[in-house]
Amino acid sequence: MDLAESASLRSEMVESQLRGRGIRDERVLAAMGELPRELFLPPDLAGDAYCDGALPIAAGQSISQPYMVGLMTELLEPHPGMRILEIGTGTGYQAAVLALIGCEVLSIERHPELAAAARTRLASLGLADPRLADRVRIEVADGSIGWRLRAPFEGILVTAAAPRVPDPLRRQMADGGRMVIPVGPLGGQELVQIIRRGEGFEERSFGGCVFVPLIGAAAYGEEELLRARRWPGPFRGWRR
Repeated sequence: MDLAESASLRSEMVESQLRGRGIRDERVLAAMGELPRELFLPPDLAGDAYCDGALPIAAGQSISQPYMVGLMTELLEPHPGMRILEIGTGTGYQAAVLALIGCEVLSIERHPELAAAARTRLASLGLADPRLADRVRIEVADGSIGWRLRAPFEGILVTAAAPRVPDPLRRQMADGGRMVIPVGPLGGQELVQIIRRGEGFEERSFGGCVFVPLIGAAAYGEEELLRARRWPGPFRGWRR
């Protein structure tokens, strides 16, 4: 895919898949219109980078549908300097979108090989903002318990499905902060936005979605998943 084709496909994606479906945050639209999604995919899938769906990556994970990335990002209401905790680095695409907006991102990934590849990818991207990689810190850890030492966070974005909202992540939200997380059973979830108001939490659902399961001490355990592994295929991070 050459530069002109990539730019044309990104523009079409922004207009039809994002703006056409109600994404209005100009920062989100600009970041996703600038970021070459094909660079975050295996070479054999680069031609599908701008399709309207999620795609498989290494370790049995996925890169989410562009619309889902746009919606989750918009629901955080990101702004330059905002401190965000991302759970589930994957390829690093979501973290890169947030970084281009100007956010400071701490991203936690459970799979060491994905974390290492994402670090290399972000460090090598010659994008408009040379500080992109410096705005993203990637750690290998249990994302379901967050990262208490750097809390509170103004935004928490979870890119895997939890059976319930993990209490450690609630506690790490700043007052007025937002969390966006898919919550529900393995077969399908609701995308939930949570806003912290002092010691209380406002929750709102933004419809159905399907994500890979969040594995960890405050989410699904490995043994629990083995017992419950009845879904028809891999989860892909897309809008139901």
